Order: sequence, then structure tokens, then C-alpha cells
Amino acid sequence: MARNNGQERVVILGAAGRDFHDFNTYFRGNPEYRVVAFTATQIPNISDRIYPSEIAGPHYPQGIPIVPEEELELVIQHEKVDTCVFSYSDVSHEYVMHLASRSLAAGASFMLLGPGHTMLQSRRPVIAVCAVRTGSGKSQTTRYIVERLRAFGRKPVVVRHPMPYGDLGKQRVQRFKTYDDLDRHEVTIEEREEYEPHVQEGTVVFAGVDYEEILRQAEADGDVVVWDGGNNDLPFFRPDLHIVVADPHRPGHELTYHPGEANLRMADAVVINKSNSATPEGFETVRRNITVANPKARVFRGRSPLTVDHPELLKGRRVLAVEDGPSLTHGELRFGAASLAAQEQGAAELVDPRPFAVGSIIETFEKYRNTGPVLPAMGYGEEQIDELAETIHRSDAEVIAVGTPVDLARLIQINRPLVRVTYELALDEPEELDELLHAALVRREQAG
Repeated sequence: MARNNGQERVVILGAAGRDFHDFNTYFRGNPEYRVVAFTATQIPNISDRIYPSEIAGPHYPQGIPIVPEEELELVIQHEKVDTCVFSYSDVSHEYVMHLASRSLAAGASFMLLGPGHTMLQSRRPVIAVCAVRTGSGKSQTTRYIVERLRAFGRKPVVVRHPMPYGDLGKQRVQRFKTYDDLDRHEVTIEEREEYEPHVQEGTVVFAGVDYEEILRQAEADGDVVVWDGGNNDLPFFRPDLHIVVADPHRPGHELTYHPGEANLRMADAVVINKSNSATPEGFETVRRNITVANPKARVFRGRSPLTVDHPELLKGRRVLAVEDGPSLTHGELRFGAASLAAQEQGAAELVDPRPFAVGSIIETFEKYRNTGPVLPAMGYGEEQIDELAETIHRSDAEVIAVGTPVDLARLIQINRPLVRVTYELALDEPEELDELLHAALVRREQAG
């Protein structure tokens, strides 16, 4: 119950993504609420900004401040906050409840918004690809779905979960069709990891801050909208087919991380990916958990075969593996495609990058101590990209293996032989997924 002049005073706990969407769809223009602040975590350098008034609306002429999550209790006290709304992803259930306890102890209620309040309805069919954890293989699954839709004669357009880490006003709606668009929008390495493979295949990608506007522009660009999820978050658009990717390298996480478990329970289809590199025990654990949580979901066995452009360079060499950043950090994977390829091709040793790290790369390793002897491709801004490059150059590796989807050589000069490792989705029963896709399209078109 509101205690401040009839309006409930709210702080939204976020990480520059779901938080803004929750505000736009539920709180913006709602006279019952006054959002006094966003908090920010997970991603460096996204606090101490302002959510701009041109997006926040006329009730917020000064915009809304974005402060570090560490200051939550101070914000609750100073702003007389009634309710804290949790609005980010890929954290354990225990982590969520610790934040709830902090909120309650400081005198505020704690709230989670459900998909019924935050999903937007599209005029086009929507195929959503989500996951139970970061690094499960959403991106390669999305690319697979796009290829299959093209084979049906459709024109898919991809809308990616937000990653607005710069000027929010300028990032309200972003459209990527060419490499020049990536440069023009000054995207981070994390953003490039998601956008670049689509652009390379000629697929238009949208992202940004205001997903109502993004959706309407995307609907004009294609005849099927493919939602390319981020972390293990829920779709922003109401899907006609909801595909969720699970990871047998982290068995059990599908039931213990938020909101990945909700995705699993909502899914129409679940792809258990990476079966070619996971243990049979891990695969069966995930399959059993799916059966318990969502027995109606269609389950597919997926593989992630690796393509190595110069495998001969890895054999017998000391290799530094550069991997997808978020998968290693808050995704908690200890390895990735580059390290797997190095081992498969007979590398003499995986070089541990930690002794050579500089600046914020040191801080990354200190924060995420479970990371294996691999280098996360951190690049949230030019300074961090320079520190990533310096870490690579300082290492005593003979060969650099790059497992991030980004063409890293386009961004930094690497003074050693470079091997790119890429991966795509392969399914044991592709015809069955084709049937689900086709049925979803027909069902939506018949419904109008």
C-alpha cells in the first residue's frame, strides 16, 4: 500500500535491460506509481547515468537517476521507497532472495513483474528463443531458426534483448543491417557478439531501449519476428512458439536460476544443447528435470559442432583461449568453444591469462573467481577493449584461439597467429522442430 501522497514510490533493480522494459510497459504513465531510481549491477559503467526524460515521459521531466545497487538501502531511506522491483536475470534463486531480504530489512516491499504485465503483442508471428542460463546456446539456436524460416519462404527479422550501455536517448531504437551500423552505434564487444553473426548472414537486427517502438519498426522490416533472448530472461514479446535452450554442462541450473526456471516451465520446446561435449549424466539430469517441470514441452537433443579455421596451428602449441565474456562471468562457465577446440586439436597447454591481466580485466577475474584458464572477451568501452588487447599481448602464448562470435581482429591488432572457432546448432530431429515452427505460423495466421 502506498504511503507517499497516494503514489507508491518504486526503485527498479536492474542491469540496463529488463529494468527499462519493465518501466516502459508497466510504470511509465501509471499514476499509481512514482519510480524514483533505477539501480545497476552486473555490467561495468552503467550506473551514474540518467534514464532520459524523452523516454521516461512527461511525468519525469528530469529523467530518472541510475545508481549503483550497492546504494540500495540508502536510496530506500532517502527516497522513502515503498517497493523494490527486481528486474534483471541470470542469478540464483538464493541471490534474488538476498536482495529481497535487503529490501525488506530497509523497510520496502519486494516485487517481481510477471510476463502478463510486460509482454508486448506483435502483429506478426513471434518465435522466441530463450534459455535457462547465459551461454546455453541461444544465439546459435536463433540463427538456426532464422535459416529455417528463410527455407519456408519467410522474411525473418531479429529483435535482440537490450544491451544499452551508452547514451540511452540515442539508443532508443537501434537497427543493424551492415558492419557500418555496428561502428556507427559504437557497440561494445558484448553487443557485437550478438549482432555481428546476424549481420554477416544478411539478417536485420533491432535492439535498444523502447521495445514498443522497436517492435513496430521490426514488424515493418519482416514478416516473422524472432526474439533473440539475453541471459536467461523472459521474452519481451508474446511468443507464438517459445523455444528454450538448456545446458547439460550445468545440470540442475535449469531449476535454480531466475528467471531461467520460469522460461523452462513456459517453454513449448526445449533444446538440450552441447550433447556432443557434455557427459551422459549431465544430459540425463537435464532431461529428467524438464520432464518434472514441464512434461508437455517437446525436447530436442542439440549439438554444437566446432569449426576451426586453422586447426593445424593449435597442435602442440601453447594457446590462449579468448571466450564469450558473459558466458564466463555471470554465466559461470569455466570454458568455451576456443578452449574445447584447443584441447581437441592437441594443444600443448592452455595459457592462464590471469598473470598477464591489466586494469579492469584483473577486476573481472577477482569478481568471477571460478573462471577457468581462459580470457573473457570483455569490451564495455574503448578503455576495456584496450585492456583486453594488452592482456593478450602480454601473455606468453604462441597462438590465440578466439571462441567469441566477434571477429576480434576487426577491433584489435593481435600480434600472434590467430585461430577462429565458430559453432552452429545441429539437431538430431530437425524435421520435428520444422513441424513446430510451421504449426505456430499457421496457427497465428489463422487467428488473424
